[in-house]
Amino acid sequence: MIDPAADHLVYVVPDLGPAVRAVEDRLGVPFTPGGSHPGLGTRNVLLRLGPRIYLELLGPDPGQPRPPSGLWLAAGGGVRPSLATWCVRSDDLHGLAAGPAGHLVGPVRSMSRARPSGDRIAWTLTMPHTPPPHGGIVPFFIDWGETAHPCEDLPDHGVSLSALRGRHPDPAAVRADLGGLGVELAVEAGPPSLHAELRTPAGTIVAL
Repeated sequence: MIDPAADHLVYVVPDLGPAVRAVEDRLGVPFTPGGSHPGLGTRNVLLRLGPRIYLELLGPDPGQPRPPSGLWLAAGGGVRPSLATWCVRSDDLHGLAAGPAGHLVGPVRSMSRARPSGDRIAWTLTMPHTPPPHGGIVPFFIDWGETAHPCEDLPDHGVSLSALRGRHPDPAAVRADLGGLGVELAVEAGPPSLHAELRTPAGTIVAL
């Protein structure tokens, strides 16, 4: 079960260069450079997984100073590369933040970045908590507004998302929290974590 409004997966790494090469080798396809997140100390690369969903590899940006509060989503925090959280599209970010599960939703913030081409894209999101709630199972939310979805400019290399699920010691409680946010995700018993499976052009399944 994959929520139809799922927008992207966030895979955090301590060093973007070697991490990109490692994931590209596993998937057999290249990533597309994204850009830097001003003030957050991070940059990204992207891979299209469908018409409106992509994989984001997020790591430290050596061209920015490290923010006093730490890197966004603890990218580069000395931990192994991992699927930190995921993002869902919504056109009511303020309503989610003020709703019954609003304590799980970060503050609404407008952001922008420049593409490698120099074009600037802008969006609004609920700023993810660090660490993300319930081991990343609870997503953050994004509204692209008038900006075209990034997948419209990403090449289709034939990689798709075949499964997304969470694990938590109390799956029922987490499912209730997700329901309060209007989100669909399979959650099973286990240590708090988020897991994805990608189907490659060769037909193999790669777990993240």
